[in-house]
Amino acid sequence: MTMLQSPDELVLNDVNYALISFVELNGFSRAKLVPMSVLSSVKEHGAGFAGFAAGDIGQGPHDPDLVAIPDLGSMQRVPWREDVCWFASDLYVEGRSWPYCPRTTAKRVLRMAQEKGYRFMVGMEPEFFLLRKGGDGRLEPADPLDMEAKPCYNQQSIFRNLDFITRLVDAMNRLGWGVYQCDHEDANGQFEINWAYTEALEQADRLTFARFLIRSLAEEQGLIATFMPKPFSRLTGNGAHCHVSLWDEKTGRNLFLPEGGAEGNPLALSDIGRWFIGGLLAHARALAAFTTPTVNSYKRLWASTTDSGATWAPVYVTYGGNNRTVMLRIPGEGRVEYRAVDGAVNPYLALAAIVAAGLDGIERQIDPGPPFAGNAYKLTWADASERGMTVLPRTLKEALEALDGDEVLTEALGPDLVSLYLEVKEREWREYHASVSEWEVERYLHLG
Repeated sequence: MTMLQSPDELVLNDVNYALISFVELNGFSRAKLVPMSVLSSVKEHGAGFAGFAAGDIGQGPHDPDLVAIPDLGSMQRVPWREDVCWFASDLYVEGRSWPYCPRTTAKRVLRMAQEKGYRFMVGMEPEFFLLRKGGDGRLEPADPLDMEAKPCYNQQSIFRNLDFITRLVDAMNRLGWGVYQCDHEDANGQFEINWAYTEALEQADRLTFARFLIRSLAEEQGLIATFMPKPFSRLTGNGAHCHVSLWDEKTGRNLFLPEGGAEGNPLALSDIGRWFIGGLLAHARALAAFTTPTVNSYKRLWASTTDSGATWAPVYVTYGGNNRTVMLRIPGEGRVEYRAVDGAVNPYLALAAIVAAGLDGIERQIDPGPPFAGNAYKLTWADASERGMTVLPRTLKEALEALDGDEVLTEALGPDLVSLYLEVKEREWREYHASVSEWEVERYLHLG
């Protein structure tokens, strides 16, 4: 990320325009395009938006302008239009910080962590489908030869999509993201890309820009890129696995690593790391409202099966070693992978909630108990009950009920924001139940 303090530091003579961008509660990006010649004014006074028209952001049609102030340190040069740059923004109304701004909320919670001496480091791994519309108008994988039941890591599929993948990797690396791998994932037409971990706010900005970048490159080829958690009932869904760790703000040491080394510590986790995991487990059901934030998210979590034979999504609130069937996986020393996070995530809200839950675990020294070993997908309800294990919510409604009762997350993210978020998502739940699906018509049309 380019660290800048003022527009005068921008020495980009060939950049003519800036996208002033922000996300609303659902994670949808909104933006205005402004000439670079007025960036100084926009940095001081902001770009004005009719907030009610910009999605769920806590405004009615009668409210004063929502003002987006760009964070110059977030600048990304648009790789396929290098005369344009992009800025993440923080929202204000009448000169005051807007309490419903996801990015502002994340900054505030991360400052709380810093005040305790912690720096929250994150790496996110988005999965996405490349699709096209078939002759019947239905969405299908863009690659017509990508038809295997178990297509994960398929070499031929990677190579057939090489033009798209290499353009994407090259674009991200020109931005200095440090892409280290891209692969064909477990579903037909599905891919994942991984770049270097960073401080949490920068990672949230990167994921937001990455969605814009991936969709734009796909559109240039007449394709559709989607991060929807479960676009196909028979295929594996889109995750956005999140690797997290806490570092000492002063020394830069990874506090998840045991000071005495890993000997006698099979998971190589410090007490702080264990307590952080304890916090994530304790708040897991409420966290789901942010990590799996849509009606569709729970069709990914609770899918009965897929063509490949596994959903690769957790069901039980568990942690363990290098085990992809648990919710919290420890793939290597010094980090924890949160596998319940999906492609619909608003990264600002999810990361704020995750660090708040982890800090509560540290403050209360919550013991996560023994790690789970084995295949969690084969656990029966009786097995889980005997072990005292809980499950993730089965629906968005269950997740919202858990969040509504979670005082720690509500206080950390702000009661006003959480109240509006619950209102927005409960409306989504009601709208879902008011709709009639094709499945219902086929099943019940001739009933009786």
